[in-house]
Amino acid sequence: MKNWQERKQVIVDLMKNELYVPMKEKELAIILQVEPEDRPQLKQALEELLNEEKIQISKRGKYSLFDPKAAAGRNDHLVGTFISHQKGFGFVEVDGRQEDLFIPEGRVKGAFHLDTVEVALLPGRGGKRQEAEVVKVLERGTNTIVGTYQSSRNFGFVLPDNHKLAEDIFIPKERSKGAVDGHKVVVELTDYGDERRKPEGRIVEILGHINDPGVDILSIVKGFDLSLEFSEKVMNQAERVNDAVTEADCQGRQDYREVTMVTIDGEDAKDLDDAVSLTVEEDLFHLGVHIADVSNYVQENSALDREALNRGTSVYLVDRVIPMLPHKLSNGICSLNAGVDRLALSCLMTINTKGEVVDYRIEETVIRVDQRMTYTSVKKILEDKDEAERETYATLVPMFEDMERLAAILRAKRKKRGSIDFDFPESKIYLDEKGRPVEIRPYDRNTATKIIEEFMLIANETVAQHFFWLELPFVYRTHDVPDPEKIQKLGAFIGNFGFYLKLRQEEIHPKEIQKLLGKVEGTPQEAMISRLALRSMKQAKYTVDCTGHFGLACDYYCHFTSPIRRYPDLQIHRIIKDWLRGRLKGRKLGHYEEILPQVSNQSSRLERRAEEAERETNKLKKVEYMEQHIGESFTGVVSGVTQWGIYVELPNTVEGMIHVSKLPGDYFYYDEGAYEMVGRDSGIRYKLGQTVKIRVEDTDRASRTIDFGIADDEDEEV
Repeated sequence: MKNWQERKQVIVDLMKNELYVPMKEKELAIILQVEPEDRPQLKQALEELLNEEKIQISKRGKYSLFDPKAAAGRNDHLVGTFISHQKGFGFVEVDGRQEDLFIPEGRVKGAFHLDTVEVALLPGRGGKRQEAEVVKVLERGTNTIVGTYQSSRNFGFVLPDNHKLAEDIFIPKERSKGAVDGHKVVVELTDYGDERRKPEGRIVEILGHINDPGVDILSIVKGFDLSLEFSEKVMNQAERVNDAVTEADCQGRQDYREVTMVTIDGEDAKDLDDAVSLTVEEDLFHLGVHIADVSNYVQENSALDREALNRGTSVYLVDRVIPMLPHKLSNGICSLNAGVDRLALSCLMTINTKGEVVDYRIEETVIRVDQRMTYTSVKKILEDKDEAERETYATLVPMFEDMERLAAILRAKRKKRGSIDFDFPESKIYLDEKGRPVEIRPYDRNTATKIIEEFMLIANETVAQHFFWLELPFVYRTHDVPDPEKIQKLGAFIGNFGFYLKLRQEEIHPKEIQKLLGKVEGTPQEAMISRLALRSMKQAKYTVDCTGHFGLACDYYCHFTSPIRRYPDLQIHRIIKDWLRGRLKGRKLGHYEEILPQVSNQSSRLERRAEEAERETNKLKKVEYMEQHIGESFTGVVSGVTQWGIYVELPNTVEGMIHVSKLPGDYFYYDEGAYEMVGRDSGIRYKLGQTVKIRVEDTDRASRTIDFGIADDEDEEV
């Protein structure tokens, strides 16, 4: 392009093309073949076209031709993500809107699960939610589907694993790839269908038969579009990374190789990204939190970096870890293994006996971990006073005891300001060599885990506060104040049990939630009220604005301590190093201001995907585990009450449902205000937190559900 006018006209002509779909600036740069050094000129051209009202930009940062109607303010039209339901209707989630929109079955207009859609609000429609209809599908959100193949003579169907999808996928015989009944397959959609036609697709991968070992988890992995393998380009880049730290790597860094430090992790951990050191002098604790300098090996915009950003996080499934970075890095040069030199970013804090950070430094360092410790071993030293263990690590025992003391001080300070601890039981599922669940055991949250938890929290707070006051672009971990309506409902409900919440102008301080949890501790209502309090909270996320962390009751918080497994931490490390080296100015500042909103949003979205995938694999293996216990009886706690039944959680964290029709001896109805299922004639009540004896009646791997029934008095409990 010879001049500005030509460049701008090419952009407008591209958007006039009927095949054009709204794109972000980065996508436009690729389509227009703009070189990296010319990106600022492209940005300026887009800004001029916006000012001239020739193009427009959506809330999602996508550019399209200027629409006068949209500019005039179509308040009844919104853009959001379509979430389908198996019964044919759906919902649309709109950014910035508290409640999603309900889309009746006849108003879906061909929208598919996760599509970006434009919707029009329907005036005067009843129901709890605002209703709307799909006007236009702006962008398809689902390209592939995982499901079970069923063959017919001349064609086949795929039944989606995702039960939110309303219809089977039609597969022409010539596009079945030789699949047979019961095969788990990946389908690429070729036609999304409409009110008259089913969606159509072609099979691109056969995962194996539904009963083959490992296929169940693999289907979930593929269903969430998680990448098991790294590309050849990424692996080649990882292979070129040095296996050891060189003296050249150490130049310009503080040398802490003689400082005594340890890692403390689980027995099976291989990616060790944090080490801790501690000395005490005149009532001052000198705490060092040393984090692997992953950014030294993963350069921005390299193949490794792009892949890490696309993954967002490591995913911890029941039978495997899907890492954010190749093992060559995550278990090798980036892992703080004992006895070898490693590059780190260190947050060195001086903390007084009140738990206040009175001084700190953030530095690029070279370190050498003295000992790789486990939570179990440190627990034996501190809690169990195990003589053999204390003798084995005699030189480190005084440091561990000081760590225990400092962690207690930091925890007391957090509690005083109102930090909330929801201490719900979590469990680990143990599998045999064929992937079958053989045991479900609760995680042990002990002194050692609490030490690391407190040290990582204080380091994250210190780093976040430092960059907030520098007023530099940054990625924060934020947790918004709960929705006032949910808190008011919680307050009204707990009033039935003699508890109350103190609100200020319809807002609540986290300390009030903490006080409530303290008051209910040890009471019959503890589990019930704790769960309701948790459900009233919002979800934590990554943002460029430092709005505080409600759950931790702090004004500044970030994720700095896990760059091997979380992309935001890696991104923060780059910012820290640019600041330390005096490079955080001019174009570099503009660069971070441009990319960080997308990094934050994408990291939040991928974190939720990872959590959902983990939850689904756990549910599947819990169902498989309980298949072995059908007909047996257990005692559990009512964990949920809905109009269709009650949910009961067992001590091993397995949850099942008793359908309302299976509650014995009466007609039961749901009392929404009291969260109770009530017998109309008998007055029998089932409420949150109540202990009940259940019998395992059935399981369903496909829907990942477990059916319970109320056990008879004579049933023997397992």
